Amino acid sequence: MSEHPHRPTATRAHVATDTALWLLLSLPVLLRSDPNDGGSWLLVALGVAVLGGCVAVSRRWPLAPLATVVAASLTVTPELFTPSYSLALVVFGHLAGRRQERTRGALWLFAAIAATGLLLTTVTHTPLTQWFTLLLALALAVVAPWLIGRYARQYDRLVRSGWELADRMEREQAAVADRERLRERSRIAGDMHDSLGHDLALIAVRAGALELDPALGPEQRRAAGELRRAAADATTRLRDVVGVLREDGAGAPTTPPGETVEELVARARASGLPVGLTTTPSPMPPLPGMTGPALHRIVQEGLTNAAKHAPGAAVSVTVAPEAKGVRIRVANGPGAADPSLPSGGTGLVALDERVRLAGGTLAHGPTTDGGFALEAVLPRNPPPSPPTAPTSARELDRARREVRKGLVRAIWVPLVLLTALGLLMTGVALWTQHQSHLEPDGYARLRIGQSYAQVAEHLPARPLDGPPHGAPAEPAGTDECRYYRTTLLAAIPVYRLCFTSGHLTDKTEVPRT
Repeated sequence: MSEHPHRPTATRAHVATDTALWLLLSLPVLLRSDPNDGGSWLLVALGVAVLGGCVAVSRRWPLAPLATVVAASLTVTPELFTPSYSLALVVFGHLAGRRQERTRGALWLFAAIAATGLLLTTVTHTPLTQWFTLLLALALAVVAPWLIGRYARQYDRLVRSGWELADRMEREQAAVADRERLRERSRIAGDMHDSLGHDLALIAVRAGALELDPALGPEQRRAAGELRRAAADATTRLRDVVGVLREDGAGAPTTPPGETVEELVARARASGLPVGLTTTPSPMPPLPGMTGPALHRIVQEGLTNAAKHAPGAAVSVTVAPEAKGVRIRVANGPGAADPSLPSGGTGLVALDERVRLAGGTLAHGPTTDGGFALEAVLPRNPPPSPPTAPTSARELDRARREVRKGLVRAIWVPLVLLTALGLLMTGVALWTQHQSHLEPDGYARLRIGQSYAQVAEHLPARPLDGPPHGAPAEPAGTDECRYYRTTLLAAIPVYRLCFTSGHLTDKTEVPRT
């Protein structure tokens, strides 16, 4: 009980609500089945008990109460609408729409009710208009409340989705600072790898040159060697730190390094790296968006790799324009790699990510002379990435669309059903009138004294249900009079045929013209 403090309260509320609903639905049964008005206490007790069971199972099986009340109504009248259970039809129809998850079962139930009504009309030989009355009662007392319940369910889902999204955003807001710190850590890792790694590689190259300089004494060359090894150790530690900082898998940073390609090449040349630069045009103009930082990063990575893996080899940097972009090539000749300078293998991976984010392509590999080349193509104006709507906005928009669809169904479906019912009733009425239409030529062939069998050859399929309003009294002594339409659409005048002992004794057009 202590683990779920709200569950008993919710259960008591449901019991109180269901009890009040049961009493409300039982009131019409008590009033319309009063024994003092010719009712029966047995019917009262049975109806109240059935409604109590329906209310009890309505939360778990929403369609079962509706089907039960429909069956109880059909036992009273084939027209479905009864004073005792009409309120129950409306209420259980609404609850079925609000509590039922899927709509297929309700649609099958509505179709079964219509088919059962048609079957009852056929079996009891009642006029087809009774079935139309059942369809009208089904549309107004069951289907319309069901659609309103569906709309209320969709609206509640929209409100609940809004609160859930608000709660989720409130929880996620607490993690925004941590995510920002992770992104900044990734940017720091990229900057350390791009800038410090490049500088340490140049320091190691210059220290290696001093270590081999014969003009220096043994102590100076030993100090230069220690400096070169210290730079190599620092590069190793830097690689380990970068690996830890990039564990979250964030993309490469996009912040510009703050120097041009010409300044980058000049700094590498001043460190002792034999590098040549060819740009078209010269000097290179700044490139927009992510293309400029990506260009600087390609040249920097190429010079760093040449200094680490081919010390002493000549390096050429070429930047040439193309139709819609810029082609960058950094190539170095063969050289003896220094085993003390480590290779983490992450530089080209990060560079490929940077080029991809800028909308370009990257290629690298050995050249025919034993060297290594790094080549990339970058667009001058990279297309902006389309903004992505937050997940919360997409879910809220989806919930709104569902509510709008529910509202459309709640309005248009009843209108379409009523229109279809009206058209069906009109068509059946026209068909019925056609079945009782006696052609003037057929009426003229009838003769007084003919037997019914001779007269039936000229009569339509069925007569009218009775005389029209205001028709004169039938002749005295006749056994039966039948009425037929003189025109297809007008209700009057009509033909009256009266029979006595199986023979035609009177033929009249009423009211007389």
